[in-house]
Amino acid sequence: MLTLYRLISATAGPVVWLYLKRRCRGGKEDRARLPERFGESERTRPEGVLIWLHAASVGESASALPLTDRLLSRDPDLHILVTTGTVTSARLLKNRLPPRAFHQFVPVDIPYAVRRFLDHWRPDLALWMESEFWPNMLRMTRRHGVPMVLVNARISSHSYAWWRRFPRTIERLLSSFQLCLGQNQSEAERLTTLGATNVAAPGNLKFAVPPLPVSEKDLSKFRECIPGRPLWLAASTHPGEEEMAAEAHKKIRGDFPRLLTVIVPRHASRGIAVARLLRGEGLTVARRSADEALTGETDIYIADTMGELGLFYRLALVVFLGGSLIPHGGQNPIEPSQLNCAIITGPHTFNFLEIVAEMRNAGALLQINDAADLAGSVSSLLRDLSRGEKMAVAARFIAESGGTALDHIMEALAPFTTALGTGSRNEDNCVGKEGSRARA
Repeated sequence: MLTLYRLISATAGPVVWLYLKRRCRGGKEDRARLPERFGESERTRPEGVLIWLHAASVGESASALPLTDRLLSRDPDLHILVTTGTVTSARLLKNRLPPRAFHQFVPVDIPYAVRRFLDHWRPDLALWMESEFWPNMLRMTRRHGVPMVLVNARISSHSYAWWRRFPRTIERLLSSFQLCLGQNQSEAERLTTLGATNVAAPGNLKFAVPPLPVSEKDLSKFRECIPGRPLWLAASTHPGEEEMAAEAHKKIRGDFPRLLTVIVPRHASRGIAVARLLRGEGLTVARRSADEALTGETDIYIADTMGELGLFYRLALVVFLGGSLIPHGGQNPIEPSQLNCAIITGPHTFNFLEIVAEMRNAGALLQINDAADLAGSVSSLLRDLSRGEKMAVAARFIAESGGTALDHIMEALAPFTTALGTGSRNEDNCVGKEGSRARA
């Protein structure tokens, strides 16, 4: 299977180029930085030790930030290259990466692109977040003599079932990592079953991510616009969920005549389409990205901007987390938990099973079965704010209790980072790196 993949990917360059150009037209690729997707870069490699940290998209990128900060704080001469594959994650990292850390788009998984990338950056250590198993990338990084660690690993139920059908393939891919760190014990057990040999479960890095940032000026301005209005938030919604939130709004506004529903689409580019849809249902809608006025007549406020979810979590006590009333797998419940929110989710939370179960059992989260339950749950919490506040306290306690994960992960990485810090990578590794470059 891997041999066939290598043969196909070796000739796929022209097709991939056309595909990426098409994604550019849809705003899903950065046209100016498209060469990075083929291993090229205008940036030179910094002198000294360089750690390559790969985080697929926005969620993994946010989780990587506290690890990046901690690694850099330990060594003033260290630099960290962070790669991702999405435009939204690049925007996030542009504003939040610390000095001596920088972003590049990950190369597509075709041999010549990966070779260019590795020859240019020559990383001393590779840290891969969660579960991005690109065969050429793993094989060629290993052949370049770069130690690899899988960090904060998560294997979804779907992926686990898929890989169980190809045990030799996943075992070979996982053998590229000298160490695999699962988010929890269940993930560690899955990794072991799939063939990983050096596995630990130091905790989930998502607990170590600081609360989402906010502009205090915007927070004060928004509060001035909605004095005394009952408000709830539908956060990180996906197609279909905005209509469910609008239906819930219509059902409960009889009990709360000045009700304001805030919707933050998971993908801000959908804001125009969502506004058009909800206006067609007779609702008064304002879009934040268009700077449309929020008035006392506004039913739905669509926050279709990037990087402002922290603002709306601070404004709303009652929060519905999207991606859970459709089979997407849910969104991160830790972020609203850190900001004193009472959380509602749908039944599809397989991306965060253990965290959701812990919060539900502690009375920190309501899990509803379908869209019909959404209005009742929101109405109940708006009517009984003290109950929502108790839920928020319980959720924040759980979020803060997982804060030791970063310390445990740093301990697990110590054999690798210590070697880099003392310059103790042996001559065999260096020779292997040069030799493998010729063979790749």
